[in-house]
Amino acid sequence: MDEDPSRSNVVRNGTNGSPSIEAKITDIARIGIVGLLAYWSLTLIAPFAIILIWAAILAVALFPAYARLGRLLGSRRLASFLITLICLAVIVAPLTAIAVSFAEGLQALLARLADGSLSVPVPPEYIRTWPVVGERIHAVWSMASGNIEALLSKIEPALMQAGTKVLGKVASVGAEVLSFVVSVLIAGFLFGSAERLAEMAQRFAGRIGGQRGIGFLKLATATIRNVARGVIGVALLQAFLCGLVLSLFDVPAPGAIAFVVLILCIIQIGPALVLLPVMIWAWFTMDFGPALLLTILLIPLFVIDNVMKPILVARGLSTPTLVILLGVLGGTLSYGLIGLFLGPIVLSVAHDLLMVWARSDAAPEKAAAPAVRDGELEPGNI
Repeated sequence: MDEDPSRSNVVRNGTNGSPSIEAKITDIARIGIVGLLAYWSLTLIAPFAIILIWAAILAVALFPAYARLGRLLGSRRLASFLITLICLAVIVAPLTAIAVSFAEGLQALLARLADGSLSVPVPPEYIRTWPVVGERIHAVWSMASGNIEALLSKIEPALMQAGTKVLGKVASVGAEVLSFVVSVLIAGFLFGSAERLAEMAQRFAGRIGGQRGIGFLKLATATIRNVARGVIGVALLQAFLCGLVLSLFDVPAPGAIAFVVLILCIIQIGPALVLLPVMIWAWFTMDFGPALLLTILLIPLFVIDNVMKPILVARGLSTPTLVILLGVLGGTLSYGLIGLFLGPIVLSVAHDLLMVWARSDAAPEKAAAPAVRDGELEPGNI
């Protein structure tokens, strides 16, 4: 006897035409398998996520230079090799020198504290006139100048706790510099896959938000390049030149001073807070000639960002200083040395995207967007 087709459909689809239990189980199994694979993939990538993100940011920021160099040399592989080599020389080498000098200066300070050879001058009397904290600062300073051992014994518990944390941070400097090296190498390999990665990024952004999503992608690219080149690039240059000049004149702890200059320049304060006291110290402790030459070499560092930023920032930096400051602090506390550079870039991208999204009357695909060729996102806009 032939089976009634309508009855068969009812059995498969349920009595009221809804999906059967078997179909629901199949869908749940598919979602579970996809979720499990996604979880495993994220677990495997998690230890390297920060390195990969920083490598991708470097690739985006440096792609225009790579493309121009490739056209000039006629070889993309040679251009990728040279860009990678230049990055290792310009970014990693000075950063390593600053970190090593910072660690050596800190160890020397701890050694002088341990053997009692550290001397503190007598505090000036005008400090007493400072409101609220003047008397307390003068008392502590006087104790340090008269008997630093007594002061150290008084604050020994807090000093030991802080010293342990500082030494732990110093010990991790080598691993963080190695992470920088790996990120630069990965960025060099990403240049060769620029077209494919650009197409994937465009399709992904289009699937999520259509033309608006592509506009956000372009805006994120422009923000990455502005912040990476106009903020972090200029700050690295200033810190490197500062460390070089201070080392030539045998200024104590040049790496530590250069590191502080790096942070101040990233958060848009500038190096004056550090370099002005160094110049004053030089005039009190050096002969006239060396002090004058050191001052002449340090003065250009005050204005180098005013010259370089208009060249490196295509459309002007619109990210507020507070956002960059929060990115620096949060990135450094969360991810260490890489976070110092990664934090302001990521937070700047998030800020700019949020601002464009909040302005409902603005078209994000037209705001700070890199060029589009034949309706497709160019490889440099990944």
